[in-house]
Amino acid sequence: MAEHFFVHPGAKLGKDVKIGPYAVIEDDVEIGDNTVIGPNATIMSGARIGNNCRIFPGAVVAAIPQDLKFKGEYTLVEIGDNTTIRECATINRGTSDRGKTLVGNNCLLMAYTHVAHDVFIGNNVIMANGAMVAGHVDLEDNVILEGMVGVQQFIRIGRFAFVTGKTGVRKNVPPFVKAAREPISYAGVNTIGLKRSGFDIDKIKLLEDVYRLIYVTNKNLARGLDSVKEEFGEEPLAREVVDFIESSERGVIKRLI
Repeated sequence: MAEHFFVHPGAKLGKDVKIGPYAVIEDDVEIGDNTVIGPNATIMSGARIGNNCRIFPGAVVAAIPQDLKFKGEYTLVEIGDNTTIRECATINRGTSDRGKTLVGNNCLLMAYTHVAHDVFIGNNVIMANGAMVAGHVDLEDNVILEGMVGVQQFIRIGRFAFVTGKTGVRKNVPPFVKAAREPISYAGVNTIGLKRSGFDIDKIKLLEDVYRLIYVTNKNLARGLDSVKEEFGEEPLAREVVDFIESSERGVIKRLI
């Protein structure tokens, strides 16, 4: 029986890679062991895909950036192990700014998601159907974007943050929080997500106290951060929150009113 797919001779495939009908794998592609490339998927030059990944029908990995500043420079898409990319998702190569687009381990990018050029996605990230991330965005570990979320370029979303569906993200989202509404606002600590991820009650209570000082007790963000430093000192989770907000040149989301 004829094999109805195309694999360029320059592509490097690991052990037990499975390729569905009418898939295309171009030159300068590397695919790890036990990865499955579904029917009609397109893996373009510059893709580096890890072990035990699943790429579903119609997905396109490593197309050139949708950026008019791109001049054909050599760039990559790097995808970690155990990551699933569902139907018709698109992941673009980097530009000269970062040189690559990164997706970590154990991620789930659902159908019709888009990851633009120079995006860095951490481990255990979920992007639900239709979520789209513009160029130069950072999604830290364990972030969840619900369906139809749109993230503006150069935004950073801290680890374990949860963004509700149909939300436009135009400001940085600090770690461990829920963000919702239009305009996007702080809507509380991501308590359910933290419990599911193994955070103990004391750590969750600490984060609730930290964000209460930042968003509720103090009307001024700088005063709230000073209160956190005074009360919690160098406690690691509190310090992480403070460092994230203080390093956010584009500002962070405000409180839900």
